[in-house]
Amino acid sequence: MSEKAIGVAVLGLGNVGTEVVRIIEESAADLEARIGAPLELRGVGVRRVAKDRGVPVELLTDDIEALVSRDDVDIVVELMGPVEPARKAIMAALEQGKSVVTANKALMAQSTGELAQAAEKARVDLYFEAAVAGAIPVIRPLTQSLAGDTVLRVAGIVNGTTNYILSAMNDTGASYESALADASALGYAEADPTADVEGYDAAAKAAILASIAFHTRVTADDVYREGITKVSAEDFESAKALGCNIKLLAICERLTSGKGKQRVSARVYPALVPMDHPLATVNGAFNAVVVEAEAAGRLMFYGQGAGGAPTASAVMGDLVMAARNRVQGGRGPRESKYAKLPIAPIGAIPTRYYVNMNVKDRPGVLSAVAAEFSKHEVSIAEVRQEGMTDDEGELCGARIVVVTHRATDAALSKTVEALAELDVVQNINSVLRMEGATA
Repeated sequence: MSEKAIGVAVLGLGNVGTEVVRIIEESAADLEARIGAPLELRGVGVRRVAKDRGVPVELLTDDIEALVSRDDVDIVVELMGPVEPARKAIMAALEQGKSVVTANKALMAQSTGELAQAAEKARVDLYFEAAVAGAIPVIRPLTQSLAGDTVLRVAGIVNGTTNYILSAMNDTGASYESALADASALGYAEADPTADVEGYDAAAKAAILASIAFHTRVTADDVYREGITKVSAEDFESAKALGCNIKLLAICERLTSGKGKQRVSARVYPALVPMDHPLATVNGAFNAVVVEAEAAGRLMFYGQGAGGAPTASAVMGDLVMAARNRVQGGRGPRESKYAKLPIAPIGAIPTRYYVNMNVKDRPGVLSAVAAEFSKHEVSIAEVRQEGMTDDEGELCGARIVVVTHRATDAALSKTVEALAELDVVQNINSVLRMEGATA
């Protein structure tokens, strides 16, 4: 067993950083046995040095640049966020020949290429398992276990906050606003929940997954994104009637044309999911990712997608791998971008749709609505209609729910625009996609 210790610098002392430091200190003997050398904490970079941080004050420093540059630091664990100053610190570490472990999804979705090139030039490791789905191992299976297979699709629930909100709406009939308030009170939602509820967090993770799955560099800007703020209790009532649940999905897909031309789609949006699909019953703050590959078929990864301890577990897995490589003189997988597949626009993506609208109560309304779907070559699979009454109990119109067969997003968008112009249509309440269903 090697006697030379592997020096580690941890940047950031939030929930995840605190847990990582604890594991390094308390599990030193086990980690040494697994790695083949002692793992020693050289310092912790923080914004504020104080005695109340739960770490010996002599290990704390607010000089990140100096800590990263120390000769006795071999691996830098970045847990600061956001994109800056994390990017600067990681680049400095890589340029000085130090391996890096990070959980920074926003940074990896934006700057994967730059960081991967720096790691390649210095011949060091860049690991980021914890950037997607917390403790759930997704990155390593895609980069290693499925390295000899062809991944066709990766779809998942990768944001615990939105899944908690949507689960509460489904279970209790609560409004979006009420479910968000509960999530905030329980600590699942941030003071500013925009990144979660508008889908930015999930889009960053989708970019990372698509890049790895399809050997193509995909950034967050390439990901089509819709959030959950417009999903209503009424949508959940309709979804239940259709045998579905509603989930915010991150979907990464390899699209192949009839002529064999391949493109990549990466998208995030709320969608109806049939109850017989494995993602439909993933509830609360849990995450799950379903991978479909040519030879392996369908694989599902499920577990806690956030939180200090689960995310620290993924960080420690990367840290052990990076440390082993240091001891043994090896390296982990490099960035694979050989395919360079083009990104398909959302308008070209075919899927099924759910359209909920209020219409006037008069003869011929249904035929007028159906005519617009037909005119734009969107085939109707199912129609549900119910009367609506005003405050005095008088019939004042009808609600129509249309479920389509597969159609392109462009065709559906044109259909919805045309429906909104019809005199008989009072309001388009919602348009949601349906994923995981056939036809």
